[in-house]
This record gives sequence, structure tokens and C-alpha cells, in this order.
Amino acid sequence: MQKKNLLNTFPVACHTDAIEPGGTFVAIKGMQKDGVDFIPQALEKGACTIVVGTNAVLPANVEKLIASHGAALVRVSEPRRALAELSAKASGNPASRLKFIAITGTKGKSTTTFLVEHLLRTAGLKTALLSTVKNKICGVDYPTTLTTQLPDYLHAFFAQCVEKGVEWVVMEVAAQAFSLHRVYGLFFEAGIYTNFSREHGEFYATQEDYFAAKKQLLSQLKPMAPLLLNRDDKNVAALGALYEPVFYFDSNHSYICPQLVGRFNAYNIAAAAALVRALGLPSLNEEILQQGFLTFPGVPGRLDRYMLPNGAVAFIDYAHNPASYTAVLTELRSMTDNLIVMFGAGGDRDPARRPLMGDIAASLADRVVLTSDNPRSEDPAVITNQILTGVKSVDRHKVVVELDREKAIHRAYAHSRPGSIIALLGKGPDEYQLVKGVKTRFSEREILMSLRSL
Repeated sequence: MQKKNLLNTFPVACHTDAIEPGGTFVAIKGMQKDGVDFIPQALEKGACTIVVGTNAVLPANVEKLIASHGAALVRVSEPRRALAELSAKASGNPASRLKFIAITGTKGKSTTTFLVEHLLRTAGLKTALLSTVKNKICGVDYPTTLTTQLPDYLHAFFAQCVEKGVEWVVMEVAAQAFSLHRVYGLFFEAGIYTNFSREHGEFYATQEDYFAAKKQLLSQLKPMAPLLLNRDDKNVAALGALYEPVFYFDSNHSYICPQLVGRFNAYNIAAAAALVRALGLPSLNEEILQQGFLTFPGVPGRLDRYMLPNGAVAFIDYAHNPASYTAVLTELRSMTDNLIVMFGAGGDRDPARRPLMGDIAASLADRVVLTSDNPRSEDPAVITNQILTGVKSVDRHKVVVELDREKAIHRAYAHSRPGSIIALLGKGPDEYQLVKGVKTRFSEREILMSLRSL
């Protein structure tokens, strides 16, 4: 399979941009758009089969258009599940020839996924990685747009993995990936549940629903596949009563990993070590484990460190929810007597977490610069005001607002001095801003590199 097909077009697709001539279009009803509305575009792109839900209502002109193109119309009870099934079949069922490790949880998924993949590769195994940050096959990187990609992409990716001789695929699995059948039909050789805290209130009606979605990991583990649970998270640890074999991890471990700092990363290191030990692979002995941790290069956008011309240090981090803010900022607070935090909150995402993040940042920082962060369809000023409602009156004097994110970085830098730490939170490795449906390039790394001495 050509690399361009892996990244751009698929034999079965749910987006018109990804349709191949002669392929299948699965019309999925999303939260904002209905795939039925894009059937004419799919036919123009050469789709020969149109798959819709059993109860989908097609305008008469659309049915006539399907007939005039000689395309087949297929109705299914669950289009999202059909997308997974049809994509797997069209790609030759590559997942049946691969071994999968699933990593879920509210935070720590990316770092733990990168760690596990690196440890397996250090042991000489051929690996692939699927993550929020990037995807990778045998060391070759591919861009990503979702924590867990849609099934049409996934099965094309798996086919490429088989072609390259990959044996193990280590993947982040988001709660929505379970709820929306993105990983339907996949069964895992092992799984890690890192932790659970508030997140994705924009998608799940309750946090109980969010937890239940992640709990589906247990039903997709192969018989006797090890499940690794965080002993110190009572919600996660309680799952041990529902499954076996279970292995627990906590923040105690004997491995040195120079690229990872902080107690929250101690959990990630311990989880990765516990998992590879539980797999019982002959090539993964203690010596290889320690070598793997020592050579781990880190994760892009996870506490990326930059020395600044005036003697301050900046960290770019993907933290974007209250639990991550507490973990990251508590660690950085312990490293300096002058902590400056710049952040915003993503638009069209759970608004309830915004004041919580405002409270945490203002409580721990000496200075806070509020700005925009992918406001999407929302007004960034409204988002900022929602963040401000969480800031205690005693901390309000620490906070300034600059909605232009580049100017906000410069403003944070202006408040710094030798020994200061500037935390740029929210974007991590992402190098864009998303405003009113328009994506524009925006690189915090490049802005930091352009700073001059004050």
C-alpha cells in the first residue's frame, strides 16, 4: 500500500476526502454533521457503495442520484460498527496478524504508550505506535489528528504494519474510541488503565458514563491477557475485582528515566515496566528494561524544556484538564520561586473544567497569562471569562489577559527573570490554532526560539 493511501484515501471511508474510486462511503451521523448530506459528494468522488443507517432518511433526489450512478445502497443497524467491519474486510483483516496493547486513562496515555513502544523496540521487536502526538511504523512517523483514529484509517494503518513486518502495535485508546466503535473488533494482548479524573463533559452526560466507556477495555482483552491497573486510583483499582489476571502499579519503581520528571511520570514509568514484565517476553529482561528507560527520548509536547536567553526556562506541555494542571504545575512549582503560567481552554469542549483550571493555575503560579487555545466555534473572550470565574479573589491580581497567543507568550517572557519557569499549557506538540473552522499554523516552539534577551 502506498504511503499516500495510508494517509489520504481508503477503500472504505466515512469522509468524502478519503474516498477511492470504486470504494464505499459510510454515512455517519455525527454531533454536528450528518454523513447523509455528503452522499452526492461521495458519488462524485467515485463511491460505488453507499452505507446508511436503517432509519436514515434520504431525500428523493439523493436516492435517484445513487441509482443514476449505478451505486448500491446498503442499510445497516449501526453505521459506525459497519465502518469498522467493512474497513477491516477491505484491508484484508490485517489486525488478525498483529498483537495489540491498549492504553487508556484520563492522563498519562501518550507518555505510557511511547514508553511501552520504546521498550519493545529496545528489545529488538518490530513495533508500531498510535497516539495523540503522532503515529509510527518501524520508526517512520505519520501525522495524527485524533487520539484514536477512525476505523477506516486504523485498518489501512494495520495493513501497512503487516506489510512492514510489525508484530506489536501499541495504541492509545480514548473513551470515545470505545463508545463510537473505532476499535470495534480489536482484541488486545494487554491493557493499561492509567488513572481516572474529570474529562470530556462535552461528550458524556455524566462522569459515570465516561468511566463506563473506558471500562470497555476489559471486554476487549484476549483471554488471560494481563490488565495493569493503578493501585493508587480507587476507581481504577476497583476494576481488579472484575477481571483476571490483574497486575497493579503505583509510583514506586527502581528505573531511572532521565527524560521524565515528576511523580505523575513515575506512574507512567511504573505502568510501562509492569506491563512488559507481565507479558513475559524472553527478550525483555531487567537489563533491557533499564537500557530502554535510559535511552527513552521523551514525548513531544510533554514537558518539552527550552532554555531562554534571559536565563528563564520554558516548558511546553499538553496539559488541558484540571488533573493534568495539578500534576504538571505542582511539579514545576517545586522547581522555581517564580512560576509563570500561560494557558487558555479549547472551544467546544467541556466548559465545566474551565474555572477549575483557572483556580489551579492561579493558586500555584506567581503570574498567569490567559489567552486563546483553539477556540473553534466559540468566542475566546467568553472562554477566558469562564476561566476567570474560578480564580479566587485573593489570586486575581496575578492574572492578565492577552487573547493573541503569540503576544501572550511574549508577555509571559516579559514577566520572567533568571530562574523563572514559564509553563505554556494546552497545545503540546500541536502547531496550529483552530478558529471558526479555519486552521492556521502556530508554533510555540518557534516563538520561543525567536525570543531575545530582555
